Amino acid sequence: MVFITSHSCAKYPSIYSIYSHYYQPILRYLCPRADLNDLSPSNLTLTLPFRPLLLQELFYEDRHYHEQCFRCFRCDRSLADEPFTSQGEALLCNDCYCNEFSSKCVACNKTVMPGSKKLEYGGSAWHENCFVCHGCEKPIGDQSFIPDKDNYFCVPCYEGRFAPRCSHCKKALATGGVTYKDETWHKECFVCKGCKTQLAGQPFTSQGDTPYCVKCFSNLYAQKCAACNSPITGFGEGKYISFQDRQWHQPCFKCSCCSVSLVGAGFFPDRDQILCADCNNDQED
Repeated sequence: MVFITSHSCAKYPSIYSIYSHYYQPILRYLCPRADLNDLSPSNLTLTLPFRPLLLQELFYEDRHYHEQCFRCFRCDRSLADEPFTSQGEALLCNDCYCNEFSSKCVACNKTVMPGSKKLEYGGSAWHENCFVCHGCEKPIGDQSFIPDKDNYFCVPCYEGRFAPRCSHCKKALATGGVTYKDETWHKECFVCKGCKTQLAGQPFTSQGDTPYCVKCFSNLYAQKCAACNSPITGFGEGKYISFQDRQWHQPCFKCSCCSVSLVGAGFFPDRDQILCADCNNDQED
């Protein structure tokens, strides 16, 4: 028996799909004795003097196919019992779809299969297990990494190879840090020798190669003003006057009697005092 379907095959039209032009001549050839006026698409079954041919239909997205027509558009493999993907109107087996449209792993050059986890960076793609650190060769996964030319490093390996070392703790500086006298420190390591206060962003000075905050340096090393006995640090209003073995803050350098400023003026030392010319003359009189 030949079953003529009432649908059109998406790949090749069935006999009935061109019924109005070719249907009757074909049936007369297949079965000359048939009464064509009694035949209709719903009950069209012909008994023929040769081996029966059964036409089985397959359906996909409102399209109909003969079983033998349901094949991969690229390699012509039957898709009747195979997983497949549609690309426009073309049906593709998984292998052809992957070769045509899926990413290639830049490490192993194999296809990254649809549905599998992949990593992408800089326009390239990797299988999850192929994206490994150039140093320890362990998969980086969703960890942070640092690119170096064509290589990729996990943070510990990069720091171990390339990052500068802190002068205090000798550990790597990944980002930031403080540079002083051609040496680098973590911000938390660059502290005052005396009180351990962090010095980053603060005024500081040093004694030799040792950094100090202003307060600690003043208390430990600074000269004292002969007038107010406070340290002369060189910070803030740091100008000072030096005479013999004594120093004064500039605002403190004034006559011991009348308190007139002696900065830029003549003065007369009198034991532990300094006098302006008028006060000195008064004392002489």
